[in-house]
Amino acid sequence: MPKGFVYILECADGTFYTGSTINLDKRLYEHQNGKGANHTKKRLPVNLVYVQEFQRIDDAFYREKQIQGWSRKKKTALINNNFEDLKKHAECKNDSHYKEWL
Repeated sequence: MPKGFVYILECADGTFYTGSTINLDKRLYEHQNGKGANHTKKRLPVNLVYVQEFQRIDDAFYREKQIQGWSRKKKTALINNNFEDLKKHAECKNDSHYKEWL
């Protein structure tokens, strides 16, 4: 199985796009030239702000789906390698889980 990459692009409008691929250079070229995802082709140019390499593409795909579910604050913490904020934004704030029960 080929190695894979998960990546985050920042679009011209400030939004993030998260994807995975086996060929990062080719995929970035596609995004920059309007041949990538619908989200990016409408928001050119894009800038690569995060990349992580995996030994297997299925692991990169799993990580992509995980990151896609994250808040913007959590993605920003990942991009900035701010592990303290990453942990903080990972904590559940739902009242049924967050508040202490007596």
